[in-house]
Order: sequence, then C-alpha cells, then structure tokens
Amino acid sequence: MTEKREYKDDYPNKTLYIPGPTEVREDVIEAMCEPMFGHRMDQMTDLYTTIVEDTKEFLGTDNEVVILTGSGTEFWEASTLNLVDENILVPTCGSFSERHANVAERLGKNVDRLEYEWGQAIKPEDIRAELEESDTDYDVVATVMNESSTGVRNPIEEIGDVVAEYPDTYFVVDAVSSLGGDYVDIDEHNIDVIFASSQKAFAMPPGLAICVVSDDAYERELEKGSASWYGGFQRTIDYYERKGQTHSTPAIPIMLAYRKQMKYMLEEGHEARSERHREMAEYVREWADEHFEMFPEEGYESQTVACIENTQGIDVAETIETVNEEYDMAFSNGYGSQLGEKTFRIGHMGEHDLESITELTDAIEDVADL
Repeated sequence: MTEKREYKDDYPNKTLYIPGPTEVREDVIEAMCEPMFGHRMDQMTDLYTTIVEDTKEFLGTDNEVVILTGSGTEFWEASTLNLVDENILVPTCGSFSERHANVAERLGKNVDRLEYEWGQAIKPEDIRAELEESDTDYDVVATVMNESSTGVRNPIEEIGDVVAEYPDTYFVVDAVSSLGGDYVDIDEHNIDVIFASSQKAFAMPPGLAICVVSDDAYERELEKGSASWYGGFQRTIDYYERKGQTHSTPAIPIMLAYRKQMKYMLEEGHEARSERHREMAEYVREWADEHFEMFPEEGYESQTVACIENTQGIDVAETIETVNEEYDMAFSNGYGSQLGEKTFRIGHMGEHDLESITELTDAIEDVADL
C-alpha cells in the first residue's frame, strides 16, 4: 500500500527540460492568484470568450475551439465517442499512438493498427494504401503528430491531404506535445479534430485540454446520435454559442494563466514561435550528432522533443540525477522499459530558447564527461 509522503515547502527550484510540464513565466503563474469568482458570472464569460477567441487567432483557424479542464487525453476518448461508430484506423509508432488505439478498444470500437517500429514515422502512402485496399470502411483515422516517446514528428499535413480524399472518414490528430510550438495549418489539411494540453508547448500550468473541431466533425456527431458527455462537440460548442462559458465548472485559475500566456503567444505569433522551436531542435540535433545519435528516423525529428540514442553507453539515470542535483535542471530518460537506458529526451519547448537549451547541453557534457 502506498504510504503518505507529506508535501513540504522547501523543494529546490528545477528548470524543466522534460517533455512537459515545461517552464512557465512568473507572471503567468501569478495570474492564477486573482480572487475567485463564479463560473456563471459575466466575468467568466469575459475570461472564457477571451481565451477561446485568442486561441483561434493564434492558431489561424476558422474552426471551433473547445477548452476544458482536463488533459489532452480527454480528447482521445471524446473524439472516439463523438466520431466512431465501429471502425478506426490508428497508425502506431510509439507509446502514445499505441495508447490512443488502446483507448478506442476500451470504448468498444474495432481498431486496426498500422504498426511501425518505434523511431519510424507514419507514411502517407501507407495510409492511402490501407484506405484504398481494406475491406473496412473507417470512420476515423487517428494519428499522433508528435510521438514524444520516440521524438518522431509525423507528417500530418500530408496524411490529412490523403484522408481528404475519403469524405466519409474523419481525421483526428493528437498534438498534445507539439501544438503551439510546431506550426500546422489546421484548416488547410483536412484536420477534423486536433488537440493539445496546456502544459506542453503552450507553456502554461497543467490542467487544460485544448481542442479544435471542424464543422464536418460537429455535423458528424449530430448524425451519429451519441457522444461523450463531457467532451461532446455539440454540448461544448453549443453551450459556448449560447452562454460564452463551459458547460461544467472549469479550473478558473488556470484559465486566468492561459489568458496571460496566450497574449504573449499572440505577440510572438504562431509562425515565429514555431521558428524559435525549429532553431532549438536543430541545435539539439547537431549536438546529439556530435556526441551521440538521434533516435528518430532521419527527416522526421520532432520540433519540440529530442529523443537521443545513448550510443556512448553513459549511465542515463545517474547523469539525469547528477545534472538535477548539481545544476538544478531536469531532463528525461527514455520512455518505458523499451527505451529506458537506450535513449534520453530533452524537451525544447514553450519559453525555452537557444541560450537556455545550451545551458542544459553544457551541463550534460560536464557530468557525462563528453
């Protein structure tokens, strides 16, 4: 049985280079400290309409935006319940895409996996072949944009263009660890549903799930006649249209932080923010190629999370612990037993820049004697 470990008030501050949560601006944290107000007050309408419309502007989308208390994982379930009658195609190339398939199975759907070796990227031509040659009529193709377990960035734009050729099949994208730090033109590439979590590239506190929903996906749910209660598109979007609020009590303090941070994101701009993340990713790749090797398939490396192959055989766990203790910096080991000591991961997302990422790589070089 797990024993209670009392939370203390004297933990040392650590700079976070993990794949989320990531660093949050001090004034964004402070924004959560406003006096509490009711979720049915006009003040809530002002807050929620601000963050929804600012998110639409930042992402450059005409589609609907839903922001709910929860993690992005909520929309694995919700999008499956809202859009899938029977059959869903889930290409799997790592832990999180595999979880998406598992969620659909737990919800009683027929799941076909298009399986790739971990570290390999999903290929649009394979999706086309599956849709063209299979006897199954798929309601949804569900793809992860950024497989943070392996550091792979899948070509969702090209995949979306393929799925667009099959109008009865909807395209769902898990962009939990990339949206906000890796530019994607949502409307241009037939993305019916794309979702993220606030604590990743948005650089906000954990606790909010952000989802962009196309008109087609909304209409599909209406035709289907059954949906998620909490994350149903009709329920959330219609309530917003009527009241400018969420249907259930939200985490108001985190939404206040969201409002503050989104103003910074709008000031920087979607494409400029993506370019900053690209520069960080390129630096880490060059550093990894000098000292180790990148784990993902070449040409498909993530723009927000580097997964680096431990070709030098360093003690990953000990290196992480020592960097944590001596430099107050936290980065991650490989994901799960499959990649544990074989890889390590650096989250270069949110408010990090080249200078802060260089500070981490210098610390790793020092501790690992590279």
